[in-house]
Amino acid sequence: MLKTTIIGASGYTGAELALMVNRHPELTLSGLFVSANSVDAGKPISSLHGKLAGLIDMPVEPLVDPVSVAKEADVVFLATAHEVSHDLAPIFLENGCQVFDLSGAFRVKGENFYQDFYGFEHQHEQWLDSAAYGLAEWNEAEIKEAQLVAVAGCYPTASQLAIKPLVESKLLDENQWPVINATSGVSGAGRKASMVNSFCEVSLQPYGVFNHRHQPEIAAHLGCDVIFTPHLGNFKRGILATITMKLADGVTEEQVQQAFATAYQDKPAVRLLEETLPRIQDVEHTPFCDLGWKVQGQHIIVVSVIDNLLKGASSQAMQCLNLRYGFAPLTALV
Repeated sequence: MLKTTIIGASGYTGAELALMVNRHPELTLSGLFVSANSVDAGKPISSLHGKLAGLIDMPVEPLVDPVSVAKEADVVFLATAHEVSHDLAPIFLENGCQVFDLSGAFRVKGENFYQDFYGFEHQHEQWLDSAAYGLAEWNEAEIKEAQLVAVAGCYPTASQLAIKPLVESKLLDENQWPVINATSGVSGAGRKASMVNSFCEVSLQPYGVFNHRHQPEIAAHLGCDVIFTPHLGNFKRGILATITMKLADGVTEEQVQQAFATAYQDKPAVRLLEETLPRIQDVEHTPFCDLGWKVQGQHIIVVSVIDNLLKGASSQAMQCLNLRYGFAPLTALV
């Protein structure tokens, strides 16, 4: 049994991870931690997330000494802020832990990227260089070998799963950038209350226009530029991305169908819809990404939906763990 610790356990993704670890036949939950000054420190996780009552009643402890925590863990999930993961991941890695980081701290290798988009200077280039990007369906070989897996972001997951089959099959007109319009539920802003994510204050609106940090993440891992506009929706969970692309000259609908079928024929977390376009309600509380598309002339519109807390975060992290250790990919997820 792999002793598994979650840092940042009191948040939405931390709670989802705790539930998955609890039902995974090869894992045992060795610790739940939050920052030392967190108001949640010392409370049972079941008092913070009622769905865990009777399943996981262990307390969420303050993280005071990461080295001693590392010595009691085989696997560490970091469901922490980017700067926190940046500082903590090397400590756990240097003490022999396998680390799955759900933040953006190790996702993109690019000069000045972290200064420009995250507001801090990256201090751990060696770990940044060796990290595997945790987009489970596309980076299986790298994930299997990496001690540090930088789990893909929620918007990048929904977007890349929709675009990558067409990029890899060279079916797109490279002169026209894919245009991604994506809407996320309020839980994407985290559990901490603010006016920005107060349910009564949320009205459907775009944000981060032309400057959202997920745009360069998507572009870097696709290998092509994109226009990405995120929106905040007045619903709890889920992401719906509608992506408009231009096909290369002569590309047929049959080629598009074949590209998606080939990419995901043995990937159980991606479901291809034949007759209808995806809806968020069909993927809420599931680890699936549903994809559907329509072709007209030289243009294609692909619709991608995921649960932002699961396929966009915690279940993708667990998928990566399953790949890393050779377990069935959806173990503990369905």
